[in-house]
Amino acid sequence: MVNCVVRNWQGEEVGQATFELKVAKEESAAHIVHRALVRQTTNARQGTASTKTRAEVRGGGRKPWRQKGTGRARAGSNRSPLWRGGGVIFGPKPREYNLKMNRKERRLALRTAFSSRAEDLIVVEEFAEQFSRPKTKDLVNAFERWGIDADGKILMILPEIPDNVYLSARNVERLKTIAATNLNVYDLLHADKIVTTAAGLAKIQEVYSD
Repeated sequence: MVNCVVRNWQGEEVGQATFELKVAKEESAAHIVHRALVRQTTNARQGTASTKTRAEVRGGGRKPWRQKGTGRARAGSNRSPLWRGGGVIFGPKPREYNLKMNRKERRLALRTAFSSRAEDLIVVEEFAEQFSRPKTKDLVNAFERWGIDADGKILMILPEIPDNVYLSARNVERLKTIAATNLNVYDLLHADKIVTTAAGLAKIQEVYSD
């Protein structure tokens, strides 16, 4: 079980929050989280890189010069891979990069990654009512009161993302806001600090506890 301090909008400590998630064994934790991270980044690749072979590149139908008698090396096409403007040997072609990982392993890796960031987790009270209209400056000032460097990489996890909070957060360059149901290993490991609400922590516990 992990205990977290809960802070209010002014940055004062107002209570405690706890969460308990089943994580991987210490000896295998790094391996399973690494596999999940590699899977996520690999599956994000588009796989659309493509080059043309000598059969696909335009031109090259006529033999550049006769086979013998010129003193030059024999050539059958000016679109050979040896020529400038020719085809590409063993170049990339569109392909699928998808890696598979069992659902239970993926969820175990996600819980392990989240629990490993407990020291960088900031839990705050619900603050959506503080934004009657979008105001990025108010959110940045709140981060400073919570002890977070607004210039660092911040991941904000909310049970739901109100419009005014979303509009206030989208202008902060290195801040990413996601719903508690959309956790992923890359974002959890990439952020310097993770911000969530008590309700967000409860939602994570509810969705990922199994």
